[in-house]
Amino acid sequence: ADLIELVSQVEGIRRIRFTSPHPKDFPEKLIDVVAQNPKACKHIHLPLQAGNDRVLQLMNRTYSQSEFLALVEKMRTRIPNLVLTTDVIVGFPTETEAEFQDTLKVMRTVEFDAAFMFKYSERQHTIASRKYPDDVPEEEKTSRITRLVDLQKKIALKKNQAHLGTVFEVLVEGRGKKEGQLLGRNDGNKIVVFPDNGAGPGDFVQVRIDEVTSNTLIGVAVD
Repeated sequence: ADLIELVSQVEGIRRIRFTSPHPKDFPEKLIDVVAQNPKACKHIHLPLQAGNDRVLQLMNRTYSQSEFLALVEKMRTRIPNLVLTTDVIVGFPTETEAEFQDTLKVMRTVEFDAAFMFKYSERQHTIASRKYPDDVPEEEKTSRITRLVDLQKKIALKKNQAHLGTVFEVLVEGRGKKEGQLLGRNDGNKIVVFPDNGAGPGDFVQVRIDEVTSNTLIGVAVD
């Protein structure tokens, strides 16, 4: 929290994005700084990893489902218009279908704006590889990740549709995939594309959102 405050005093810095904290390392003071400092982006990437308490313990995550949900509620109460993103792993050793359903339940409850979702794969020299057999069948992992991705796409589309008509300040990163298109990100780290108006990387542009997909906001630059 103190570091964010110090960085915000540096001339020329307009955005500070604090990302990927461990849920147990997010004190009240840090929530307040993100909420109150105008340079702190109202976006937090908060890794969930799994929604079941037993699986979280196996992962050594040191928080429970209820503690994670309580932290999310606290953040959203204190930080208006907070954009929340996360990481999730499916098919962790010994994870059952019922335990995977707990993860889906948390995803429905929180409604993350976006998520990085992965099938568990064994990595050498990790505690998990030494202690737990990779015993969830590959076809089951594939089924779970497919269902998770499908759910998250629906949630992300709904969240993005709420931005239709909104004007965002967009930090231009470069050219988009389509000819004559620029790409940038808003304060919430969402990708925004719009027709080239002569701006370049590092420029800030006001963009009105006219269309959306589950991954992208599409708009036009406005004065």
